[in-house]
Amino acid sequence: MKILLSNDDGYFAPGIQTLFTQLQTNMSFQKLVIMAPERNRSAASNSLTLLEPLRLHYHPHFSEHSKCEVYSVNGTPTDCVHLGVNGALDEQPDLVLSGINAGANMGDDVLYSGTVAAATEGRFLGKPSIAISLCGDQHFETAAQVVITLLKDLPNMALQSDTIININVPDVPLKLLKGIKITRLGRRHMSEAVVKQTDPRGLPIYWIGPAGRAADAGEGTDFNAIEQGYASVTPLKIDLTHYEMMAELTQWANHHSLL
Repeated sequence: MKILLSNDDGYFAPGIQTLFTQLQTNMSFQKLVIMAPERNRSAASNSLTLLEPLRLHYHPHFSEHSKCEVYSVNGTPTDCVHLGVNGALDEQPDLVLSGINAGANMGDDVLYSGTVAAATEGRFLGKPSIAISLCGDQHFETAAQVVITLLKDLPNMALQSDTIININVPDVPLKLLKGIKITRLGRRHMSEAVVKQTDPRGLPIYWIGPAGRAADAGEGTDFNAIEQGYASVTPLKIDLTHYEMMAELTQWANHHSLL
């Protein structure tokens, strides 16, 4: 197996470095490559860099393993996976992993998340893809163990071409993790208001406010699983079409001609 590992926190972040180390220790692979942003690009979503060139920088000091390579890219998480699958490497990966993110990516978060976007790009390019997030910033080894458990059984699973796997893990030691639950996305309340401040010249500046609290967090959701101490594993579909509304819109279109 050839694995491409990316994230949105940057190639140097503890989450991706922990997963990189744990994969080397606990998995058999043909090639393991980090291709991740050169700086933190959280909430970059699925953006691509189109108006300036992308540059790769090789970091040999991050691994002495002959089958491992580490690159940083002056772009977004989606850029990184696009390059890694679409020609920047000598060989295409068999699998795309994105994470481990420092912070949860549950419910509405997946629309903004650079972590999930990197996995989404892998799926767009035809590769099985998994996004991994720790609901905190301490126990990355716990999240890595959940990923490795899934990877060992992955050959027996048939991931559909329009699906990625989104994993969220409580920030607890492995011995305190209660298990794994298969979940659906919950939903947050509307985001908090922007934070207005003043710069040194007296001009107004704004910060995006924090995400809203969980609104739909009942049994079966990713929010509920994390709250109960379980790792949440959610299959995500790429197709965003609202099929139930197509019939109503078709009727409207058939009764209104622009000619």
